[in-house]
Order: sequence, then C-alpha cells, then structure tokens
Amino acid sequence: MSKTITAKAHTNIALVKYWGKKDPQLMLPQNGSISLTLDHFYTETSVKFEPTLTHDQVTFNGQRLTSTKAQRIITFLDLIRQKSGETNRAIVETRNHVPTSAGLASSASGFAALAAAGSRAAGLELSRSELSRLARRGSGSATRSIFGGFVEWHAGHDDASSFAEPLQDPVDWDIQMIAVVLQASKKPVSSTVGMQRVVETSPYYPAWVDTANQDLGAMRQAIANKDLTQVGTLAETNAMRMHALNLSAKPAFNYFTADTLTAINAVQNLRAHGINCYYTLDAGPNVKIICASTDTAVITTALQQYFAADQLIIAKPGPGISITEA
Repeated sequence: MSKTITAKAHTNIALVKYWGKKDPQLMLPQNGSISLTLDHFYTETSVKFEPTLTHDQVTFNGQRLTSTKAQRIITFLDLIRQKSGETNRAIVETRNHVPTSAGLASSASGFAALAAAGSRAAGLELSRSELSRLARRGSGSATRSIFGGFVEWHAGHDDASSFAEPLQDPVDWDIQMIAVVLQASKKPVSSTVGMQRVVETSPYYPAWVDTANQDLGAMRQAIANKDLTQVGTLAETNAMRMHALNLSAKPAFNYFTADTLTAINAVQNLRAHGINCYYTLDAGPNVKIICASTDTAVITTALQQYFAADQLIIAKPGPGISITEA
C-alpha cells in the first residue's frame, strides 16, 4: 500500500546571492551563496505514488495543472523515479504560502518540499545533505530550503559536491526581515532566463563571481559574530551588484518598479536617521528589510507612508524541512 507523504519547507532569502549557473543540467552555480530561511513563507506538498494512474496528477493551490504547466514538476518526479526505481505515477498536491514568481523564492520552498515528500513516498530514505542535492535539481535555491536558520550552499564542481549545510540553526539573536510585498504577479524575465543572459552577455560577470566568493567569507564571519550591521551591509551591497549585472546584460533588464525604489529610499532615509536597517532583493520587485525586532515599529510606521499595512510582512528565522506520513 503506497503512503501519502507530506513535507513542509520554508522559503529562504539569499544574503549572498547565486546568480548564474555553470551547469544548467545539474543546476551547479557559478558561486556559493548564503541565505536565511524565513518562518512566514512556506510550501506544503503531499505526494503519493499510485499504480492505477497513467500520468502524474499535479494540483497547485487547489487547481489541477495541465501536463504542460506541470512539466517542471513531472521532470523532477522522473528524476525521483530514476533514483528510486519507483515506476508508478504520482498524485501531487502542493499549496504555496508565498506569492509565486514575485522574487520571494517560491520555487525554493516548492522544490524542497517536493524533493522531501517525493523521495520518501518513493521509498528513499535520504539524509538532509542528500535531500539538499536532490532539491537543487529542481531549483538551485531549493538546496538551501532543506535547512533552517542561516544556510550556506557550496557551489561544488559536480553533483556530489554541490549542496547546502546549516551555518547557524537555531538563530539565537535578534535578526528578522520585513518583506515589502509590492507585486504578486509574474515577473517580466524568469530567473532562469535572466541568469543565462547575464552569464553570456555581461562584461562584468567574472568580477561578480570574484566578489561574491569574497562576500561568503565576510558573511560567514558576520553571522558568527551575530553582527547585524555587517550582515546587512554585506547583503545590501551584494544584492545591488547582482541587479547591476542585469542592467549590464544585452539586452538589459531589471526587476525594479517605482515602488521598489520608494522602499529602497525609505530604508536609506531611516538609516540616515540612525535606524539600523538594510535592504535586499532577489529576482523580483519585492524589497526585504534586514533589521532587529526592536526597530519593527519605527520601520513599519515609516513605510506606511507609502504602503498598506498588509504589504508589510514580518518574517523571523524559520525552521528546516519537516516530513509527515499519512
């Protein structure tokens, strides 16, 4: 009797970004990265392999997907079948508590949850490190969502050496993010397309790899020292260098909107007035503000001059993956 396995994975926000693959097939990144897993945003996915099915059935947020729309998920299930020897098709039900394709890393939590639920449902008992390697094949940043707290993804040079591991979990000091959710719509250029364009056409790409790798050592030290100022400063600089690459690609593209710049200016203004806060952005318009919980009130009050209260979501360090059996 096949079992239904459910996994819950939280999204993560990179503090040192990965932007560009050296092997798109194996999803090997050009540089390592460091992230913080967040408690507020997560994906829950259930998988059951069923002998009566003739094709995979994927339901996303209550809606059955066509095989075309579910192709990335089906391809990933094929990888699980190949690794496990499972021959049956699967019923997949996934629910995202993240705005999809808006730069809040929904594919990270999504493929981490699918990797955990799918592999266990197929009879595999994988270690967290092995799960991290498997999740990477669905979405690069999913390799980090297997773990809670601060996480480092080692770039590696092949499938075996490219995986994430926790740097600090649980996080026992005061650091959080305020997500400014600006646009819950699909982004103009997907991360996959954007990365490839930057790697192929930006004259500054080699410098990005060098500086990002330098940032890793500095960020590791800042986290070990529980130094919010240093974590924030490094994250902000690293994010803006990543977005500068997009502007230097051919053709150029960017993920900013007018509201993105408004949020960035608000953070800079707060900092000029002595509030210790910093911004970071992934491949989308949403701004994430790195700060201490003691400054939440003053930051949200300032932002509410420009944004509705429900656009400001406070997220604290979150846990690693959990798996349950029914």
